[in-house]
Amino acid sequence: MLNRLRIATLFVLILVISGCAGGTMVVLTPNPDGKTGSITVSNQAGGVDIKSPYNATTVKNSTESPNPPSELSRDTINTIFSEALSIEPKPPVHFILYFEKDLLLTSDSVKLLPEILIAIKERSSTDISVIGHTDTVGSREYNMALSINRANSVRDLLVTKGVNLNHIKTTSHGKENPLIKTEDNVNEPRNRRVEVVVR
Repeated sequence: MLNRLRIATLFVLILVISGCAGGTMVVLTPNPDGKTGSITVSNQAGGVDIKSPYNATTVKNSTESPNPPSELSRDTINTIFSEALSIEPKPPVHFILYFEKDLLLTSDSVKLLPEILIAIKERSSTDISVIGHTDTVGSREYNMALSINRANSVRDLLVTKGVNLNHIKTTSHGKENPLIKTEDNVNEPRNRRVEVVVR
């Protein structure tokens, strides 16, 4: 019934329901961080662009163009798509742990560890990413090794607190992908970090 559904932005949640008003309904909703992309819904008879959150179109059949977009209330969306929404996975939870230097976590970051453990337990998570980063002081090789060591040190902390080692994936970026862009050899505390993503 939908010959073409083009997604113009990557971060788009689309809910499709069949049988509604004798066709298919497509609703554009914000992604977990609140941003909304855009979509084009089309078939051989024509197409419509949806660019606003909570707007919907219905396609009755392949010989009629999709209806012009109309806004639905959140309550209506929750009612129509309650079953689909009930099995929708929770969005990942992100934590950033900062380092004083080398492998020494800041005191504020140490205080975040219980929150990470709670998130892992509440979700029964078996998919935890631990990603190491550094600032730009030092060579690329030095910083890659340091970021690996930082990721491994956080992984080991989690394992000592009861997290299954097989549920943790570590990666490292060295001084690439800084949180705060700087010139080379700049001491930037916010770039000395490990990101923990709990899914």
